[in-house]
Amino acid sequence: MQNKGLVKLFAVLFGLVSIYQLSFSFKNNAIEKNAEELAASKFSESDADYKEKRKAFEVNYLDSLSSSNESVFLGEDYAKVKDNAMKLGLDLKGGLEAILQVSVRDILKGLANDSKDPVFNKALDDADELQKNSQDDYIESFFTAFDAIKGDKQLASPDIFGTRSLVEAGTIKIGMSDADVKSALSKKVDESIASALQVLRTRIDQFGVASPNIQRLGSSGRILVELPGVKDVERAKALITGTAELEFWFGYKAQDLGQYFNDLNNALKAKQETASADADAENATQEEGEDSADDIIGDLTGEEDETTVAVNPFYDLVAVGTTGYYSGVGLVKLSDQKKVEEILNSKEAIALRPAAAKNVKFVFEKPKKDSEVTTLHVLEGNRDNEPPLHGSIDDAREGYDQANRVVVNMQMDAAGSKTWEEMTERAYKEGSNIAIVLDNIVYSAPGISRGKIAGGRSEISGDFTINEAIDLSNVLRAGKLPARATIIQSDEVGPTLGQEAIDSGTMSFVIALALVLLWMMFYYGKAGLFADIAMALNILLIFGILSGLGAVLTLPGIAGIVLTIGMSVDANVLIFERIREELGKGKDLKSAVQDGFSNALSSILDANITTGLTALILFLFGTGPIKGFATTLLVGIATSLFTAIFITRLLVDWYVNKGGKLDFSTGITKNLFRNIDIAFLKKRKMAYIISGILIVGSLASLFTNGLDQGVDFAGGRTYQVRFDQPVSSSEISATLSDPEVFGSADAKTFGDDNQLKITTKYRIDEASEEADNEIRQTLYNALQPHLNGMSYADFISNEEGKTAGIMKKYKVSPTIADDIKQESFWAVLGSLIVVFLYILIRFKRWQFSLGAVAAVFHDVLIVLGVFSITYKFMPFSLEIDQAFIAAILTVIGYSLNDTVVVFDRIREFFNEHTGWSFDTVIDKSLSSTLSRTLNTSLTTLVVLLAIFIFGGESIRGFMFALIVGVIVGTYSSLFIATPIMYDSVKRGDATEALKNKSKEEELEDEAKA
Repeated sequence: MQNKGLVKLFAVLFGLVSIYQLSFSFKNNAIEKNAEELAASKFSESDADYKEKRKAFEVNYLDSLSSSNESVFLGEDYAKVKDNAMKLGLDLKGGLEAILQVSVRDILKGLANDSKDPVFNKALDDADELQKNSQDDYIESFFTAFDAIKGDKQLASPDIFGTRSLVEAGTIKIGMSDADVKSALSKKVDESIASALQVLRTRIDQFGVASPNIQRLGSSGRILVELPGVKDVERAKALITGTAELEFWFGYKAQDLGQYFNDLNNALKAKQETASADADAENATQEEGEDSADDIIGDLTGEEDETTVAVNPFYDLVAVGTTGYYSGVGLVKLSDQKKVEEILNSKEAIALRPAAAKNVKFVFEKPKKDSEVTTLHVLEGNRDNEPPLHGSIDDAREGYDQANRVVVNMQMDAAGSKTWEEMTERAYKEGSNIAIVLDNIVYSAPGISRGKIAGGRSEISGDFTINEAIDLSNVLRAGKLPARATIIQSDEVGPTLGQEAIDSGTMSFVIALALVLLWMMFYYGKAGLFADIAMALNILLIFGILSGLGAVLTLPGIAGIVLTIGMSVDANVLIFERIREELGKGKDLKSAVQDGFSNALSSILDANITTGLTALILFLFGTGPIKGFATTLLVGIATSLFTAIFITRLLVDWYVNKGGKLDFSTGITKNLFRNIDIAFLKKRKMAYIISGILIVGSLASLFTNGLDQGVDFAGGRTYQVRFDQPVSSSEISATLSDPEVFGSADAKTFGDDNQLKITTKYRIDEASEEADNEIRQTLYNALQPHLNGMSYADFISNEEGKTAGIMKKYKVSPTIADDIKQESFWAVLGSLIVVFLYILIRFKRWQFSLGAVAAVFHDVLIVLGVFSITYKFMPFSLEIDQAFIAAILTVIGYSLNDTVVVFDRIREFFNEHTGWSFDTVIDKSLSSTLSRTLNTSLTTLVVLLAIFIFGGESIRGFMFALIVGVIVGTYSSLFIATPIMYDSVKRGDATEALKNKSKEEELEDEAKA
């Protein structure tokens, strides 16, 4: 091998750089461990709220280290150490991953100044409907809907987008064509979404999450937010979804609405009495002359029927006059809040309002901590529903008032200060109050007792914790979002599951590595030891490069590294098998080593390029953990090539040059798979029959039994719930499927029999946080008999060390589920097209591409069929989700890896053995590569089984798909790919083409020389 000195230099440099990068991870872990120990020493478990106090101390301690410039390691401060440390993903560290949909509808309404034009609003409603079955961006659907109904109406009309603000800004001109307006609107919407991205980034940066990832997804208004390690998920979600629409409203005197509330109560009462009378009349004919069993029980017990009319339908829900606020209507139970909103916003209630109160707003106050009630306020509204003052904040800081309560102090800008002075002066004179409303929630409603307030200073109080005040200050400083941001897909993982994933991932990694190292030494003797050394360097380089790139390590990422270990063996196996062949031809050891490495290079490159192409497509189309898997696979392929081709060669050459003897085998394996001569082509018809039966069976099951589609593809919500004792999945399914609960739900045992994976499509079209909270509350209520008295707060918490309750939550809206389906389809199809073209270019015959792609289709169909047939009785989840698509693409890469090695040998034998018949060339090629095929497949299977058994429940289905894929892929490379190529080619043409290809390569080599 030439340039050995350069290879040694690069190996040493790469190794040292990798050790340097990884050293930051070890130091960062040591610093965080020290922070935990200091916190534990300061607050004992006997202290009240010791967990919160410890966590707060840890955060403050690490924040102080980050803000100081003190050197803590190798001349770097802690901020730099933390930034250079290996970043752990959501599934290893816990936290939140969410995809937000910024409402383009809201942006368009804002640009149109909330136009009441019927054509405009009808187009928005129609666009909502189009979006349910369209992959277009919302704005394109709006344009389509508008064009369909516009008539003579133009987008630049003063009633729509020809507003004063857009005209004065030069964005729109009256009379502008619709095409020009569409272009301008698209630009404004894009700017708004970019603004939302920046606002979110500012908020999250101030939140203090380690290694957050915020990025825009395409042009659809979607934003990906990844917050690994965040402990308070609910706090994080409130931070990223709140629009921060700060408003100041005059309070309306609630006492003036006393008669209105009486009229409303009486109207509701009369309506219920009428409905009850109609129901009684309908039932009278069925029950005439006899008392029902329920009536008799009621007479004996004194209990009334559940349908009895409420005494006071409104006053039973609202305790009127109990607040002490000028604008306070009364106290309302949190559980009744939605009912009260529906009553007050109903057409009947609005019609009963007195003329002076036609435009009032009813808004609820932020409930106090641990309270079960909140206050209903009535605010002075107007026809346009615009507050006298909104936004206008220059600065906001958390602080304390004179009573030592946590508050948020605000400083308004010049315009806001003037309006605030006018508002406070009026409120003082009238003896009224001003409600400070954020995102339609009253935070405080202070009275003004000392006259007007000049200078624009104000404060928000509201029974805050210090963290809530910090978050509110950060949100107000960052500014409001230009539109609502709704979480349409989220993955929430508790820190307990994260630690369990680290433990299981580490165990599977160590076991798989040990098995591979021992196998290589058992099969190839001393040469296997050299391969093991190269593999150890390979692992060091993988982790070092991932750390240097700032890549996020996920559980599938660890699986990708372990799989890379199994697949990296393939390059060494190819080389060693070729050296054994050269030795079998009678060559001396040095010549055999040189020729073995040279002859194996083409197959190694082809096999790794095809696998790399599928991994690249997975990286481009995947998100989150799946992208982590693709990243580690791509890095692993590159480092495996370097260590196998150069480092193993360096070690083998060193040993041979100093007189060492290498047999590339042991006494047991010396003659294993030697001198094999199998007539594979004669068995191809039987293989076609077997494969045909498997494919027909798979298709039949797919059409009749279907697949267990996860929420990634079907939409819905999934909860991983752990109990203190074993539970029956069928019993829980029946409970949750009750019409009074979810109507339809599926509960499956997930791992141990005290853990369930619960999936439901209940309220699938509602992505709001309110809906999420109500569904979790319903889930908690239904599961209470099995929770041993656990509180709701503990049930949903994300605390470390949690042993029961919700451990993980996952939500996907139907819209994004459709997008995931489409992206998955294109990912698989794209990988097939890319591989077809690569093989076509590499082998110059479409028949080779046909054979390879046919084998891949064969493998994918059978893997799908196995999942379809077995998902109902397997003791682990076989859901079809994004991880499964990653497995399919990996299977495609692996299957092609095997096939390409065989095709390379066929091409080589055509050149070497010109007198052989076409049949003989095929059979000899398959026989000569059988040792490599079986060796690599068995090694990879051992690795996959280690991950399958020890790697944790969350990736068991993923590993099962890979195991089935490797088995089927090995079979298809021998009995499907090559035979189909053989049957589809004209023998003479194939021979001539391959000979010409070989001659071209020889001429290219001579020209380079």
